[in-house]
Amino acid sequence: MNHRVLPERPLPGHAVCLDLRAGGPDDPGAAVRAALDVPQPGGERRFLVVDEAAGLVGHQLLYERLSSYGPAQIVCLAVGARGDRTLRRTLTLRPPAAGVLWLFDTTGDTTGDATGDATGDDAFLRPLVEVLATPEVFDAVLGSLGEVVHGVAVPAVRVLEHDLTDEARARAWRQAVEGLTGPEVPAGSASPEGVPGALALLLGEGVPRSLSGHDWLPAGGRAGSRLVACREALDDAVDGYERVRGAVGLLTGAGRDVDLPGDIERLTEELARFRTAVADAFGAAGGTRLTAEHRGLLRDRGVELPELPREITRAGIVPALRDHTYELIGQGLPLRSVAARLSALAARTAPAGSASRLARLDAICGPERLRRLGSRYPFTAGGSRPVAFALTGLLALLAGVWPVLGWFLGPAVGALAAGLAHLMLRRRPNRSPDGRIDGGGATGAAPRLAGGVVGGLVGAGLGQFLGPPVWAASAALAVSVVAVLLLALRDWNRAVDDWWARADPEEAGRIMQEIHALVVTTAVHDWLFAEVRHHCAAGAGAVARLLRGLAETADAYGGGARPQDRTAEWGTDPVSEWGAGPMSEWGPDPEPEWGPGTVSGWGPNQASWADEASRPAPGPSGGADPWTDSGSWDDWRDDEDDGWSDTGDEPPVRRPGAPAATPPPSPPRAPSSSPRPAPAPTVSAEVPGAAFSAGPAPAWLERRYGDGGPALVDTLLGDLVASTVLLLDGCWAGIERDPGGAEHAAQGQRLAELLDETRIRLERDAAASPPPPYEGLRDLGALTSLAAFTDRSERPDAARLTGVAPDAVARLLLAEDDPGGTVELCGPEHLRLLSHDPLAARQVRFVPEAMRRGAAGDDIWRGTAEDVVWTGAGRYAGILRLVPLRADVVHTVRAEEAGEP
Repeated sequence: MNHRVLPERPLPGHAVCLDLRAGGPDDPGAAVRAALDVPQPGGERRFLVVDEAAGLVGHQLLYERLSSYGPAQIVCLAVGARGDRTLRRTLTLRPPAAGVLWLFDTTGDTTGDATGDATGDDAFLRPLVEVLATPEVFDAVLGSLGEVVHGVAVPAVRVLEHDLTDEARARAWRQAVEGLTGPEVPAGSASPEGVPGALALLLGEGVPRSLSGHDWLPAGGRAGSRLVACREALDDAVDGYERVRGAVGLLTGAGRDVDLPGDIERLTEELARFRTAVADAFGAAGGTRLTAEHRGLLRDRGVELPELPREITRAGIVPALRDHTYELIGQGLPLRSVAARLSALAARTAPAGSASRLARLDAICGPERLRRLGSRYPFTAGGSRPVAFALTGLLALLAGVWPVLGWFLGPAVGALAAGLAHLMLRRRPNRSPDGRIDGGGATGAAPRLAGGVVGGLVGAGLGQFLGPPVWAASAALAVSVVAVLLLALRDWNRAVDDWWARADPEEAGRIMQEIHALVVTTAVHDWLFAEVRHHCAAGAGAVARLLRGLAETADAYGGGARPQDRTAEWGTDPVSEWGAGPMSEWGPDPEPEWGPGTVSGWGPNQASWADEASRPAPGPSGGADPWTDSGSWDDWRDDEDDGWSDTGDEPPVRRPGAPAATPPPSPPRAPSSSPRPAPAPTVSAEVPGAAFSAGPAPAWLERRYGDGGPALVDTLLGDLVASTVLLLDGCWAGIERDPGGAEHAAQGQRLAELLDETRIRLERDAAASPPPPYEGLRDLGALTSLAAFTDRSERPDAARLTGVAPDAVARLLLAEDDPGGTVELCGPEHLRLLSHDPLAARQVRFVPEAMRRGAAGDDIWRGTAEDVVWTGAGRYAGILRLVPLRADVVHTVRAEEAGEP
C-alpha cells in the first residue's frame, strides 16, 4: 500500500483509506481485510479507495468484500490515464452506497510538475484523500454523486489550506512540552495546609477525634503507675504549699507537719522513673512497622494501643494522593514541580520509628531539668535590711510616745517584729520537719530588733517631752502593733511565693503533660499510623518517580530523541511495536525514491523537529522567509484595516513546487488564485505527514502558513496535561496494590503514544480538533480544578491557533457559483467527455468548524451559504464541484462479465 498517498494511521470517525493501484500491496485481499479490521464508531462503515480506472472491473470481488460485514459506503478515486475515453465499473460501485470520482490527470499541468513522476502523483492525491476522508465531506460527496448520472463525476476543486510554518509548529510544540515538564526544582517541605484531610492527618501531629478520650497509659500499667505517682507527689506538694501560705501557716501549727522539700524530692524521683518507663517503651517498639509483637511489648510497658481510627485507613491513602496530585496539576504546576512536592510529602510521611522520639524526650525531661527541679533553694524574707530597720524603728517610735509606759511599749513593738521574723525562719517551707532537708534561709530578725529598741527609746523620750493624752498614745500603740503583724504576714507570703516560684514544682506537671502528649503523638503516628504512613510515603514516592520519568520521556520526545532511547530507563522499548506499523515512517524511509536528505528523520545524526525553529526556511534568494515573518498574529488587529480584505492583495501563500525566481503559472480559469512568489519551506517528516504537506502543491491547492496564534501553546499544553491525567488515572490501582513494585515502562510507552496523538493533531489541523474522548477517567466532573484540562471539547478558533485570518475562506464561500473558480482535474482533451448541462453539476462547500468558532469569526461568516458542510477536523476548506459525464461515457459491467480479479 502506498503510504505516501494514504494517511499514516486511520483517524477516529474518518473513512478508512486503501490503495489498490498497481505498485501497491502484493496481496490486495490482505489490504481489504486490514481495512475491514479497522474499527469504525457508530456502526458507520466508510471506505475511500484509490484505484486505477482500468482496474475497477478487475477488482470487483475486492469491492464486494468491503460490504461483506454489512452495508458499507464507498467512494472510489479512479485514476485514469490521459488516453482514457470511457469508464467501465461494476454494479458494486453504483449509488446510493458507492460513487466514483474519475481523475483524468494527476501530474503535469495541474501540479506544476512536467515530469509526471510518482512524486507529483502523490502530491496531487494526498490532499484530496485527506479532504475526502473527512466524514462530513465523505457523506456530502457520496450524496451528491447519487444525484448525478451513473454516480460518476469528474471533480473540479478549489482548496485553501491553513497551517503553521515548520518553525511555528516546532516552537509551539517545544514550549508546550516545556510547560508540561518544567525545570528541576528542590523538594522543599510539605505542610498540612492545602492537602486532603487524610494526608493532613499524617503531616501534622494531631490526634483523630475518635481517639481524643482514649486512655493511652492505664493506671495499672508500668508507665501509667509512674504517671499516677508523679501526679500524687505533685498534688501533695501543691497541697502543702497552700497550707503553709498565709496567716494560718505562720501563726498556727497547721503547716508544722508539712514536708514540702520531701514532696518535691519524691516528685523528682517519680518523674525520672516515668521518663525511664516511657523511654523503655519507645526503644522496645522503635521499628518503622507495628507488629503484634510490638503491641505486646507496649502493653507490658503500660501503653495501650486502640485499633486504627475510622478517620484514616490504608485504603484511603492512594485516593487522597490522587486527589492531591490532580489538584496540583490543576493549579498549573508542571510535572517536575508536582513530583518535587510529592517527594517532600513522601519524606515527611515516611515513618521514622518511635526510637527517633528519644531525643525529643530528652529535651522535655533531660537530666538538667530534673537536677534543677530537685535543687534546694534558700528561703529569704523581710526584704532589704536597712528598710526593715527603719520601718520597725518608726513603728516602735509611735508605740513609745505613751508617757512613762512608752519606755516599755516602744522596745516591745520592736521585739514583736523580731519575734515574727524568727518565727518565719523556724517555719520556712524549704525545711523538712525532721531537719533532713534544709535549704537554709534568712528573715532579718536582728535588724528589726535593733530598729525597734532604738525607735522605742526615741519615742519614749519624745512622749515625755510632748505629753500626749492617753487616747492618742493608745491609738498610736494599736496602729504600731497592727502594722507589725500585717507587714510580717506580707513578708511571709511573698517569701513563700518566691521560694515556690524558684523551686517551681509545678514545672513537673508541665513536663508530665509534654511527655504524655509525646506518648500520644508517638502512639498515633509512629505506632498506629506506621503502616499507613509507610504506604503513603511509598505511594507518594512512586508517583513522584513516575512523574519525573514521564517528564524525561516527554523531554526526550519533544527534543527529537527517539522514544526507543529510553529503553534503559524504562526497562523495555516504549514503541517497539511501532516499527512494523504506520509509525515506521518516523525512521529513515527505506524507499529509494525519497532520496537522501529529503526528510529529517529520527536517526542519531539527523536534525530533530525541534531544531527546525533555529533553522529559518530559505527564501527566494536563500535568505529567511519574508512571508513567514509577516504572517504572525500580532500583524493584524481588529481596529485596523485588514490588508487581506481586498481581493487584489492576497495574503502570503507558499507554493513549494514553484520556481524560486519566478512566480508559478496561473491555473486555467482561476487567475485570481495566483499567489506571490514564495520560498520552499523546510521539509520535516518527524511528524507523519509533514513531508507531504510541504511537497509540491497542485494548482487547485493554495497554502497559507501562519506563525501561530495566541492560543496555540496553551491549547497544546492543555491537551498534554489532559493526556497525562488520563495516563495517571490508569496507574493508581497498581500503586494501591504495590507502590514499590509499580512498573512504569508501560506508562512511558503510553505517554509516547499520547504525545504522538497530540502531535499528529498539531500537524493535521494545528490542534483545532479535540482529542478523542477519554474513557479511562472515572469521573470527569469529580475534580473541578481539572475541568479545564480533562474536558477538551471547547477549542479556540483556527485563527487563534494558526495566526491565519479566515477572510480568504469566507470570500471563497461567499463568491458566486462560478465554475471558473475551481480547477477541473482533467486535461483539455477530456472536456468533451463532460456534461455541459450547468444544472447537472453538484457542489460541496466545506470548512472546518474551527474556522468559524470564537468571536473573531462571527461577523466573517454572516451570510455564508446554508449548504456549507462544517467539518469537525482538518486544515482544508474549499469547494468540490462534481461535474457529471455524458451518458455514453460510463459503462456498467455485470457480474458475469466482470470475471475474477
